[in-house]
Amino acid sequence: MSAAALDPALSHTVGEDTPALLEETIPDNLDATVARWPDREALVDVSRGIRWTYTEFAEQVDRLARALLASGVAVGDRVGIWAPNVAEWTVTQFATAKIGAILVTINPAYRTHEVAYVLEQAGISLLLGVESFKTSAYADMVEEVRGDCPDLRDAVYFGTQRWEELLASADRVSPDQVREIQAGLSPTDAINIQYTSGTTGFPKGATLSHRNILGNGYLVGEICRYTEEDRVCIPVPFYHCFGMVMGNLACTSHGATMVIPAPGFDPAATLSAVQTERCTSLYGVPTMFIAEWSLPDLEDYDLSTVRTGIMAGSPCPASMMTKLIDSGITEMTICYGMTETSPVSTQTRTDDSFERKVGTVGRVCPHLEIKVVDPVSGETLPRGEAGEFCTKGYSVMLGYWNQPDKTAEVLRDGWMHTGDLAVMHEDGYVEITGRIKDLVIRGGENIYPREIEEFLYTHPDILDAQVVGVPDPRYGEELCAWIRMRPGAEPLTAETLRTYATGRLAHYKIPRYVRIVEEFPMTVTGKVRKVEMRRTSVVELGLEGATD
Repeated sequence: MSAAALDPALSHTVGEDTPALLEETIPDNLDATVARWPDREALVDVSRGIRWTYTEFAEQVDRLARALLASGVAVGDRVGIWAPNVAEWTVTQFATAKIGAILVTINPAYRTHEVAYVLEQAGISLLLGVESFKTSAYADMVEEVRGDCPDLRDAVYFGTQRWEELLASADRVSPDQVREIQAGLSPTDAINIQYTSGTTGFPKGATLSHRNILGNGYLVGEICRYTEEDRVCIPVPFYHCFGMVMGNLACTSHGATMVIPAPGFDPAATLSAVQTERCTSLYGVPTMFIAEWSLPDLEDYDLSTVRTGIMAGSPCPASMMTKLIDSGITEMTICYGMTETSPVSTQTRTDDSFERKVGTVGRVCPHLEIKVVDPVSGETLPRGEAGEFCTKGYSVMLGYWNQPDKTAEVLRDGWMHTGDLAVMHEDGYVEITGRIKDLVIRGGENIYPREIEEFLYTHPDILDAQVVGVPDPRYGEELCAWIRMRPGAEPLTAETLRTYATGRLAHYKIPRYVRIVEEFPMTVTGKVRKVEMRRTSVVELGLEGATD
């Protein structure tokens, strides 16, 4: 559908048709990049001192691809990876793509119950990863559940003797065999399964193709104006689209450099990597940026090379964007999406106004179509009205792995129904106001937690804030604010917060309850787990018997 055919009064827009969508496989795209920029740096694993040019990176990828073939991995087989951000993770990402194996990315925070489910549900035959990281003993957990995973024939851990033996087996397979398999792959082939962090029940495996994730990584990089001169600091996890698509694939499709600051997120290590590697782009969710800019020695880091980056996962607080701009990062972009859409559907542009960067998640990306609909009737709403955000186009997943019923619940006529509440402004920019299930209805008044959180950020002693609804016998729901205070500040109470908010917020929007916390429950990708916050609040406030 063309933009000209749409009613401008309705919340329905289509993206530009330029630049052209990449209609090739991930390994073909990587080969083209290597041929064009063989001597440019492809990857730097800062904490381990690894530094590879594109030629050297391609050699690592080719060797592992041949080793996987030698070990019996075939096109369409599922290969799991369970590890933090290390160079071998990225090599595995491209090696599996090169031979048509489907990479199943496993959340590093999973424990035995969850990893057993993923190993069995995806039918993983080979697992690669690390033996342990921080408090997670991955190898021990795999052994504990191995008997329940009949498809799993081997688990090999980076840096071990078994890993070296696997790599040595590459000599049994010729490069011609790899090239033949690669030539037979299609851009629409499934190449990645990512398990979404479901709030109820088991997670679902969003199945993504070369076309899905290569196209998204490339176009996100185009909006950031990437060239081969860019060096992207990637502290966000590879197991999720933010790291492996917006990070790795955005870089490799532009000849840019992937910079891994540390295996797990560390604010000081991240800024140190930016400084020493002269990074031009920095990624993170808002809580990561807040942690970095809260470092007591922030002024000691030279961040002058950073011009752009991506903030995603949650809306950007205005106070944080101000700090980034004051630091010289004037082209930061805001992305919105979900795993099922590879992931980005909307993005602010590098030259957008401050108001657009903090008040919206941008406008539709190229080659995509978006709309806001009534969650009940499905009718497209007029601009300015809140409804469910839906998206359509090349980025929409193939479906949930072996779950056609779950796929049908969210994919209808090509449209992905996200479950997110959104408002499309007259200019086509989109504001995400929360999850449909996060909407708080107090005494008949609809309250969007995002609005209250933005207000709380204006308090000089509040470092971060999240708002959830809790049951109330009189009003149906009340607001509970989880607040992280600035170091040394006097903790707020419900009474002192009410005093601060009175006259600034409508009375029904002032949180009745306040919890002062050191941190929020988070997913590994940095998204706040509001379902868990609500559950904890109900228990601690003694509201189990209140009417929902």
